[in-house]
Amino acid sequence: MFSALTEKLEDAFKKLRGLGKISESNITDALKDIRLALLEADVDFAVTKDLLESVKTASMGQEVLRSIKPGEQIVKIFHDELVKLLGDEAAGLQVSAASRILIAGLNGAGKTTTSGKLAAYLKKQGKRPVLVALDLYRPAAVHQLQVLAQSLGVPVFTPAAGETDPVKAASDALKWVDGQGQAVVAIFDTAGRQEVDEALIKELKRVAAVVKPTETLLVADAATGQAAVSVAKTFHDAITLTGLIMTKLDGDARGGAVLSMRKVTGCPIKFLGVGEKSDQLEVFHPDRMAQRILGMGDVVSLVEKAAQEIEEKDAERMAKRMEAGQFDFNDLLSQMKMMKRLGPVSGIMGMLPGMGKLKEAMAGTDADQRMRHLEAMVLSMTPKERSNPSLLNSSRKKRIASGSGRSLADVSQLIKQQEMMQALMSNKGMMGGLMSAMMGGGKMPGMPGMGGGMPGMPGLGGFKQKSAPALGQDGKPKMHKRFKF
Repeated sequence: MFSALTEKLEDAFKKLRGLGKISESNITDALKDIRLALLEADVDFAVTKDLLESVKTASMGQEVLRSIKPGEQIVKIFHDELVKLLGDEAAGLQVSAASRILIAGLNGAGKTTTSGKLAAYLKKQGKRPVLVALDLYRPAAVHQLQVLAQSLGVPVFTPAAGETDPVKAASDALKWVDGQGQAVVAIFDTAGRQEVDEALIKELKRVAAVVKPTETLLVADAATGQAAVSVAKTFHDAITLTGLIMTKLDGDARGGAVLSMRKVTGCPIKFLGVGEKSDQLEVFHPDRMAQRILGMGDVVSLVEKAAQEIEEKDAERMAKRMEAGQFDFNDLLSQMKMMKRLGPVSGIMGMLPGMGKLKEAMAGTDADQRMRHLEAMVLSMTPKERSNPSLLNSSRKKRIASGSGRSLADVSQLIKQQEMMQALMSNKGMMGGLMSAMMGGGKMPGMPGMGGGMPGMPGLGGFKQKSAPALGQDGKPKMHKRFKF
């Protein structure tokens, strides 16, 4: 999402890092470039002004002016001010026994989908969520929530047939919630409109008065830019929000709304929606978001996700095979399955430091589709061929190509990459860095086979891989070497 902003910020800071001495003049010139980058990313004008004033004041301090590397010091200052702007630290949900969460927002922001994701998140946390359908206007909204609840194994309240009063439905829902037991967290999915109007605000106020929520969360579409900020302020003035959930961050949103929301509304961003699946809801960490914006990646979140999705016994088995110098197509298939659990390849790359240029070079390509093609070729092999790639002669290659719908050249390239990975197994690839952090030093080979030229993930371009950064004693990634904080 922040790729354009990240690139422009990197260009601005590159000029400062090349200077041996920092002055008010060259800081002012750099901040002009940064101001333009922020405004083009749809960051609120007042927010941009305040942020840059804070950065300039701190950058003109004596410690920076006398620093051996003042350019890098200014990057650190910008990082720290960005974290302050975003909220210093993660703001968790205030939930306990008998908590009630009211979900509000405009149509199209993803309220119902987010309600389901929130239920899935709470369930993972050991809570007992229930869903309540209060959107009586949007066609099929109630049915959509029912389907989500069924897929998640979560109880759901649906209003009586023909009910048109959301306040009456909310009152009936509370009686139903009370019957579900004392330790449940009820999530109320309310109705929206195409735009904020007086009728919607009045209705929400009445519903909130009945529900008496412990959390009132606004679901806002990050792609709407500064319009989302205006909407959030209107909702907050009307029903007093306790937090924000930004959705559609997996799209082409420029990111300005995320940077502006907390400053303008005073409400913390609590979650980010990064996809359509029920598990694609991330807790918002201001420091990690600041690192992503500055091109430093977010290895901590990636390691956490790997720890959740990948079984330790699978990683240990792979590590033992790697140490024994073994890597066949069964191992490749296992790695592809592990990668799928972590989400889209582009999303994983966005969490790795220094990968912005590679993502840019990949524009117009579909790495996930390439992975599906690889899987099809491997699955077209017999069990013996997967275990013993040396069996793959010309006739067998033709059969695999025909069975997978790929070309003979594709099959030959895959075999060459498997041979390359066998030779490079002593080196950790991207997944190896993750497994090392997660398992305390365990090894795991990188993800091959998606094109050519990049160990650990060959085939995404012809680029040299940068190893995943080590984690410090505090569990956070050591900063990219270009940013020595």
